[in-house]
Amino acid sequence: MASKGVSLKVKGKGSASKNKGSSSSSSSSDENSMCKALKDWSNWGLKKAKVIAHYGFIPLVIIIGMNSEPKPSLSQLLSPV
Repeated sequence: MASKGVSLKVKGKGSASKNKGSSSSSSSSDENSMCKALKDWSNWGLKKAKVIAHYGFIPLVIIIGMNSEPKPSLSQLLSPV
């Protein structure tokens, strides 16, 4: 199953470099820096969420199992039978 890549590039990026002296170039550069900051923060957040989900899933299942009724011992909870 192939997934499509999503690009977050701001359209009209090439026109901003042509209009260096106009006020639209400053707003365009603000949009570009804001877009880059948003991408950086979202990538950072997704990487942290991946690590948390990877290392936190099994301990979460054990904690939920320990708090269920009837209360099993840790050896009963971890045994495959």
